[in-house]
Amino acid sequence: MHELITENMKPASSEKNLSLNEQAYLTFRHKLITLRYKPGEYLNTAQVMDDLEMGRTPINQAIHRLATEGLLQIIPRKGVMVAPLSIDDALELIEVRLVNETLCVELARQKVSDVHIHLLHDLNQQIGRACETRDREKMMLLDREFHQVLADIAGNRRLSDILSVIHAQAQRFWATTLSNAEHMDEVIAEHNEIIEALKSGDTYRVAEAARAHIYSFKRALLPA
Repeated sequence: MHELITENMKPASSEKNLSLNEQAYLTFRHKLITLRYKPGEYLNTAQVMDDLEMGRTPINQAIHRLATEGLLQIIPRKGVMVAPLSIDDALELIEVRLVNETLCVELARQKVSDVHIHLLHDLNQQIGRACETRDREKMMLLDREFHQVLADIAGNRRLSDILSVIHAQAQRFWATTLSNAEHMDEVIAEHNEIIEALKSGDTYRVAEAARAHIYSFKRALLPA
């Protein structure tokens, strides 16, 4: 079970058992996902070192890792830019999510336990409370935790790695929709349907619940 982010929203990178490189990567990624660093913004390494209170080597390692994940772009002779958000990128992400998240919940259906169901319900209730208080960052962090637990239940490490990158990219888009309270109510209801579908053991219902959740993301991001 993954430890949730604390109330002061300090990323889990503060755990002492993580290397400096891993701490820098997780903390930097958190700022990108929550749009603390804006899409299209150029970043100065010294500025990031100061923001994250870390040295040049772990920051440089994080920059290269985040660039391979599509969250940063390294521009020759210009520096590092936060990857822009585009409609084309959003559509590609939706296509990839449909395939991989449907597979994830199907694998999870085969392995889910009562303990898992309780954990997912608890996380979704916490998302609801964060929504009521309009705590955007906490909503995002708990949503990330919800989907990570689904990946953990599925038990496929390679799929979990793929989903981690996809979700990091998708959450930057999702962050732009979080002022819409109606959409957040939809997200919570969709999470509940995923949980109930897992409990039912119905393959078709599980797949449909996952797809409905992704299409809801698409509607919120790209309204007709």
